Amino acid sequence: MIRTLLPSLLAACLVFTPVAAQEAPWRHGSALLDEPKYPQGFSHFDYVNPNAPKGGLVRLGALGTFDSFNIVVAGVKGSPEQGLGLIYETLTTSALDEANASYGLLAESFSYPEDYSSVSFRLRPEARWHDGKPVTTDDVIFSFESLKANSPTYAFYYANVSKAEKVGEREVKFTFDEKGNRELPQIMGQLMVLPKHWWEGTAPDGRKRDVTQTTLEPPLGSGPYRLKSFDTGRNASYERVKDYWGEKINVNVGQNNFDEIRYEYYRDATVLLEAFKSDRLDFRTENSARNWAAGYDFPARQEGRVILEEFPFRATGVMQAFVLNMRRDKFKDQRVRRAFNLAFPFEELNKTIFYGLYERPSSYFYGLDLASSGLPEGQELKILESIRDKIPASVFTTPYKNPINDSPETVRNNLREADRLLKEAGWEVKNGRRVNAKGEVLSAELLSSSPNEERVFLPYKASLDRLGIATTVRTVDDVQYTNRARAFDFDVATGLWPQSLSPGNEQREFWGSQAATREGSRNLPGIADPGIDALIDKIIFAKDRNDLVAATKALDRVLLAHDYVVPQWTSLKQRTARWNRYSHPEAMPRYGGAAFPTIWWYDEAKAAKTGAPR
Repeated sequence: MIRTLLPSLLAACLVFTPVAAQEAPWRHGSALLDEPKYPQGFSHFDYVNPNAPKGGLVRLGALGTFDSFNIVVAGVKGSPEQGLGLIYETLTTSALDEANASYGLLAESFSYPEDYSSVSFRLRPEARWHDGKPVTTDDVIFSFESLKANSPTYAFYYANVSKAEKVGEREVKFTFDEKGNRELPQIMGQLMVLPKHWWEGTAPDGRKRDVTQTTLEPPLGSGPYRLKSFDTGRNASYERVKDYWGEKINVNVGQNNFDEIRYEYYRDATVLLEAFKSDRLDFRTENSARNWAAGYDFPARQEGRVILEEFPFRATGVMQAFVLNMRRDKFKDQRVRRAFNLAFPFEELNKTIFYGLYERPSSYFYGLDLASSGLPEGQELKILESIRDKIPASVFTTPYKNPINDSPETVRNNLREADRLLKEAGWEVKNGRRVNAKGEVLSAELLSSSPNEERVFLPYKASLDRLGIATTVRTVDDVQYTNRARAFDFDVATGLWPQSLSPGNEQREFWGSQAATREGSRNLPGIADPGIDALIDKIIFAKDRNDLVAATKALDRVLLAHDYVVPQWTSLKQRTARWNRYSHPEAMPRYGGAAFPTIWWYDEAKAAKTGAPR
């Protein structure tokens, strides 16, 4: 699975009651439709405990390693430490009980005209870096320019920003090169702001700092935490800033409650679980069905000192899949890709390995009302008709369905169909191997980042072997996996694309033609298709929610029709395990999942009963 520490590229579209362009009112927040839930001057978000006590330690596990504290080059150089987001802040922040809403954080307000041709942010006068210096418009512009210049992902994401300029003592303006892209103001609100004076200064050892290189010098931030200590590649601890400038502003009340948050790194997922069970870690999200079903049967769980709790995912759709790299000629034929899907034994794996806990995603927006189903109709059909010559004809006649391999008979039938498709594509079986007219063998290396994945990959390999495909499983460490994925150096790898309730510009990063050849992009399959590009634009420039939903369903339907990936498995629940030292509000935010550790707090009474207080 591809891992990244870059801030989320998922943003929400903005739709407001129209106002005269020249008015460009200053806003405290924005929402998907009409006005945001929380009015000007609100005291705190409804889902937090405003009286949550401050204190305690929480230890979190991390898989892999780290060798850098520079987020600017996080997607290009080095392995960044996972907790860096704790020390930095963005111009705006989201509300976890609204599908798509944002409110001022570093910026006390923001403004944009009716045509969405620009956005301006007014910084809070009290915003301070941890060295006491104010957060300035120069910091904002420096951050934008540094990220755009050094991160291919951000360069692509900010491609429509033509100018960033200071327009007042505390006001910064971003001008866009196109109009009507309603998501751009929100995208710029997500900008993570860095201290210009620090990055352009000199380190204690006399070395000139360089924002283009990795570094292990503890960075300067403005957020609720600062880096306390670290052991490179092994652990990093962040301490709560006692005089944090933003502790009492409404969007922070009841949050950031722990005195210390520590990340402990492990190279092996099995060892990481054992560390939790031996009380060396406090909280974990369990991604393994086997562990969830059978891995927590130990005394502390039986005694109630360890709690297992599930939280629903309501704001995120997801596609997790085997990615067939179309930069390799053998995967350019849709029939070959479909054959790989027909061979995947999901039902058997779900029964024997996953304890029946998973579902197979049948949409790139699985779990959301944006997922396509049945045959297109209404506005979605109208959109598809407008680009009929650029998309597969099957989208109008055949709903997408994942193959079902739930019995020996269906397995045989699907392998026969896969064999037929491969032969049509020019791949015949000779001497037990699938070859083309040139005598080239159809081979596939399944790239894995963990030995634990082999129990899934090997049964898939066996199924592909039955088709005469020369299949191997290659397991590499986390760093090698990340580097190979960045460089698109793989046959078959695992991709994961989380989707928001309001998709937009990030779809260009996921599936757009311009991202297909840019190393480090999220377009892992190498999709470069004019029909897909046209549908992405229809999403970005949708006029209202109905148009957005219709365009998204159309995109989903066309992506599925191309069989770019082999869907794996997913769950619509976040499964968590924790030592019983922590509490959360009774009413959790609808779209926040577990929201740990954001709105949780250390509970001294529980800790006393659990043992070994932190």
